[in-house]
Amino acid sequence: MMLSYPMPLCVAPMMDWTDRHCRYFHRQLSRHTLLYTEMLTTGAVIHGDRERLLGFSSAEHPVALQLGGSEPEKMAEAARIGEEWGYDEININVGCPSDRVQSGRFGACLMAEPELVARLVGAMREAVRIPVTVKSRIAIDEMEEWPTLENFIRRVSAAGCSRFIVHARKAWLQGLSPKENRDIPPLRYELVYRLKSEFPNLDISINGGVKTLDAAAEHLRHVNGVMIGRAAYENPYILAEADRRFFGSTEAPRDRHAVVEGMFPYIEERRRDGAPLNAITRHMLGLFQGLQGARAWRRYLSENVHKPGAGPEVVAAALALVPRAAPAEVAA
Repeated sequence: MMLSYPMPLCVAPMMDWTDRHCRYFHRQLSRHTLLYTEMLTTGAVIHGDRERLLGFSSAEHPVALQLGGSEPEKMAEAARIGEEWGYDEININVGCPSDRVQSGRFGACLMAEPELVARLVGAMREAVRIPVTVKSRIAIDEMEEWPTLENFIRRVSAAGCSRFIVHARKAWLQGLSPKENRDIPPLRYELVYRLKSEFPNLDISINGGVKTLDAAAEHLRHVNGVMIGRAAYENPYILAEADRRFFGSTEAPRDRHAVVEGMFPYIEERRRDGAPLNAITRHMLGLFQGLQGARAWRRYLSENVHKPGAGPEVVAAALALVPRAAPAEVAA
C-alpha cells in the first residue's frame, strides 16, 4: 500500500518489543496507526533468515521497516529487500545510543555525520519507490542542540528525505546507558516545534515521553505527527481511541475482550508455524491495566503459557478471569 502522509500517530520501533506478534496485537486496537519493526541491521536483512526477520501478516499494514547501517550500498540493498517483502516505509535509525549500535557506526552517532546520512538517503531513494524516512535525536554528547538539529535536518532533507521523526532528547553516547538515555536527558519539545516552523514543507513527527492521546493531540498543534513508545506497549489500550481521534473513523473502539478474542485465530495460525504461545501473549499482559481482574489475567498467563501444547484455550481461560464490562472509557 502507499502511505498517506502526514501520519498523525505511530508506535515506535522498540527492540525486543515491536516484533510481528506485538504489531498484530496492536493492529487489533487501531487499524490506522503506523507500526514499526524492531531495528534490523543491514547484515541481518541481507544475510539472515528473512522469513523469521522480515515476515509479517498483511493485517499489520501500514507497517514500516527500521534499518540500522552506515554503508550506502548495503542500506540500499536492505531497503530494496524490505520493499520486496511488502513494507510501506523504510526508516533509518539515527537515534539508538547503545554501545553495540555505535560500534557498528550507526544509530545516534550518525547525528555527527549528516553528509553520510544524506548519502544513505540518496542511495536508498534510488533503490525503492516507497518512502525513506529518518528517526533521530536532537543532538549527541557535547554538541549544541539547535545548531546540530537544524544542520542535520537541512543537509539530510536536501538529499530527498521529507519525513523526520525526532526524539526530543539529546543522546549521551558516553556515560549513560540506553535506558538512561530514554529518561535522563531533558525533553526539548520546543526545538522540534521550532524545526517544523523553520522547515514548514517537511513532515515532522515528535517522539519522547508521550504517554496519552491527549498529550499527542497537544503536540499535533505544532507538528505533523506523534510517535508513542513505551506507553503504547505498557498500556496498549490507549491505542483503541486513536482511529476516532486522529484518523476520522466513526467506528466504536473494540472492548478489551473483543481484542483478545480477535487474537485467537492468529495464535492458532502462528502455533502451527511453531511460535510458542508466550512469544505472543507477552505483548498482551498490559491490556487490562488498572482494571479489576488485571492481576489474575497476568498471573494465569504467566503460569500457563509455557506448558506443552498451550494454545488459545489458555488465553480464553485467562480472559474468563476478567469481568466483561461495557466498553470502558479509554484513557485519553
